[in-house]
Amino acid sequence: MIQIDETIISEDILDYDFVCNLTACKGACCIEGDAGAPIDQEELPILETIYPVVKPYLTEKGAESIEKQGVYIKGEDGEWETPLIDGGECAYVIRNENQTALCAIEQAYNDGKIDWKKPISCHLYPIRLHTYSSFTAVNYDRWNICNDACVLGKKLQIPIYKFVKEALVRRFGKEWYAQLEEAKRLLDNPDL
Repeated sequence: MIQIDETIISEDILDYDFVCNLTACKGACCIEGDAGAPIDQEELPILETIYPVVKPYLTEKGAESIEKQGVYIKGEDGEWETPLIDGGECAYVIRNENQTALCAIEQAYNDGKIDWKKPISCHLYPIRLHTYSSFTAVNYDRWNICNDACVLGKKLQIPIYKFVKEALVRRFGKEWYAQLEEAKRLLDNPDL
């Protein structure tokens, strides 16, 4: 474990390789599971604000689910999350011509309609954050549906922390990320 400011980081994110392979998995992380994507408290008003712009991107079932449940819901664990369609895929899922699951929020962002990419939990994946009273744990969330991402990451030799650099900088800042890179350098060269 590495500590930077009020974060405790699993060395797994430095040691394991990962690059999403949407061709292989078809966006399964947005479809499978028993809960929606985690939403931070400060993201709730953002979702409310952007929903009218994102709504035209949604599937009919996605829009119906959101209209019925809300732009976010409180999960069984008491945490905020994205709503699901009939207990299945995320209500914000859209599909491309290859039937790969994509995010309607991110598509609106890519089209320049909004300035918020997507929930930070989605942007950080396969990293999951767990906030405690005195620190935030930064961990690698292993899920068998991401095996192809591990294979591709290993082939390309891209560790998790590099794959999600943009999201880590978004969440913790450039200085924090520079400290993470320095920690990795020192772990790889203990004689320095």
